Amino acid sequence: MVMKQQVKRLMGSIWLAAPPARVRLARRGTVLMLHRVLASDAEADLPHRRALCIGAGAFDRLLGWLKKHFDCVPLEDLLSAPAGQRPRISLTFDDGWHDNAEQAFPLLQRHGVPASIFLATDYIGTSRRFWWEAIGESLWQCGGACTALLSALEAEGHPVPAIIRGGQMSAARSKAIARYLQDLKPLPPARLEQLTGFCPPQDHCDALSWEQVAMMEASGLIRFGSHGAGHAILTGLDDPQLRADIARSATVLRERCRHPLEVFCYPNGDVDARVRAAVAVQGYPRALATRAGLVAPESDPLALPRIDVGHSAARWPGLLGWRLMQGALR
Repeated sequence: MVMKQQVKRLMGSIWLAAPPARVRLARRGTVLMLHRVLASDAEADLPHRRALCIGAGAFDRLLGWLKKHFDCVPLEDLLSAPAGQRPRISLTFDDGWHDNAEQAFPLLQRHGVPASIFLATDYIGTSRRFWWEAIGESLWQCGGACTALLSALEAEGHPVPAIIRGGQMSAARSKAIARYLQDLKPLPPARLEQLTGFCPPQDHCDALSWEQVAMMEASGLIRFGSHGAGHAILTGLDDPQLRADIARSATVLRERCRHPLEVFCYPNGDVDARVRAAVAVQGYPRALATRAGLVAPESDPLALPRIDVGHSAARWPGLLGWRLMQGALR
């Protein structure tokens, strides 16, 4: 752990142990934002994965820690009453990754912790791939052997650096992939999805199946909500596209889920006044953003804050404490 993270970890641990912090946390609700849980902590800790991934071992320990320090409650319960005698916390997962069922769900069951999963519904039950996973993992696994992908990326004006084209499974190469994926984000979403077609085939689906969704919902522990249909950046869609994306996702969830959440979750956290209005017109009284912070009774219901949790924060609760401290002070 680098020195900066060590300092944050120490300060977060000290803050969490202080009685005033417990009082401040009890007056507001905490919504955690997660994405994936991988079988291996070592695999989740790679630089190009650790922001979105948590290892199963770290997640198991995180759930035990959360139960010790918080009341873990369903999302809609927390949003209706953020404050409590003990600090209240809810877990949310974005996108609908297959490992939410395979890795996260058994651990949530073991600990009896409820969670909400926000689905990019066009991906569920299909072999469609999330572009950052498809491109990032193709480059990580294949490097210079992904000739079609390398050529397509170069044609887009984004030649792949030599360190990535090399085959060494090193932290430096993983970090270079993380930087490279950030550089690709400004490309149009439709083009990014087209680029996944140049990636080598894989033997599994990125997203959940509808059977997995039904299984988890039947447990009573997991609820599902909308993360849009195509995981598009909603602020970049025109009005008809925006309305269609939100409506399509809502319709599918009503058809596939028994009790879909009346909460929307903005893809990538991107929201403006036009997107807010479209979400409200679709009948959602609340929506989750990605801005760091805690939920208070006076919070904007269509831009509710969350605390992001990746592998490092899950592995070292002091780092999560640092993020909670920053959120509490906003």
